[in-house]
Amino acid sequence: MKSALLMAAVEPRLGGVMVFGDRGTGKSTAVRALAALLPPMTIVAGCRYGCAPADVEPCPDDCRRKAGKATASVPVPFIDLPLGATEDRVVGSLDLERALATGEKRFEPGLLAKANRGFLYIDEINLLEDHLVDLLLDVAVSGQNLVEREGLSIRHRARFILVGSGNPEEGELRPQLLDRFGLSVEVKTPTDLAERVEIVRRCDRFDRDPAGFAAAWADAEAATLKKIAAARKKLPQVEVGDDMLELGSRLCQAVGADGLRGELTLLRAARAAAALAGRKAVAPAHIGQVAAVALRHRLRRNVLDDTGSTARIDRAVAELIPA
Repeated sequence: MKSALLMAAVEPRLGGVMVFGDRGTGKSTAVRALAALLPPMTIVAGCRYGCAPADVEPCPDDCRRKAGKATASVPVPFIDLPLGATEDRVVGSLDLERALATGEKRFEPGLLAKANRGFLYIDEINLLEDHLVDLLLDVAVSGQNLVEREGLSIRHRARFILVGSGNPEEGELRPQLLDRFGLSVEVKTPTDLAERVEIVRRCDRFDRDPAGFAAAWADAEAATLKKIAAARKKLPQVEVGDDMLELGSRLCQAVGADGLRGELTLLRAARAAAALAGRKAVAPAHIGQVAAVALRHRLRRNVLDDTGSTARIDRAVAELIPA
């Protein structure tokens, strides 16, 4: 899960991360920790959409003209989308209070605008209404939110890292929706006794002394932040040779992945993994490293093979990418 989140932070075009796992295994804690770890971002002062000063796309509020060169530093957004959220709350709607008071039609940004350049987190996404999941995934891929209602036509940037989590026992996502997520990971309750004890010990330390606990891990967090920043800078220069593209396609064919979304995700994830490792080019090891998280949720169930999709991918990786 940590590796997938780091790759998504380096390469937002991956399309987000889906985390399935047992309750109480730290899924939401890990996502919130990553958002809090990232450095503050610079926005145009007063912009309700979080526009960056360097953005070239127009803002519905025309923020750059109104603010001039004034900027502000704000934390990276982390937006929790509640299961009961309406479509108006998610995409935005007419500001009724202003309309009734002044007669002016003004758009009130929704959660998608607030999540711009940050994280949009959906706990128990498998319980969210399908039409909202469709909408969120479309916006996450396009990076834009288009709202046409009550005589308003608004288009604004909505580039965010979509992270969903859920417990498979409470219902599964439809395969065509699950396929839209870039990466998928499974988190299981630890079975190693020493690991369980250490988790409880750290939670207890944090409860008793949050400031002291944070100080003890400050150096490790700074190192992770430095690693993410360096990988983002290096990502555009990471080369992917034709042999690596062919290897990725052969791997997708070997496991029976539908469509070409698997190859594209495999390419982007492998490039992000190489950038995080400080490499100049994608190597077979990087493709093998990300194969399971990029492809496991794109495979059809094989009734004659009860080992699961991850085991099938591991077998294909072992055949195509010898150790």
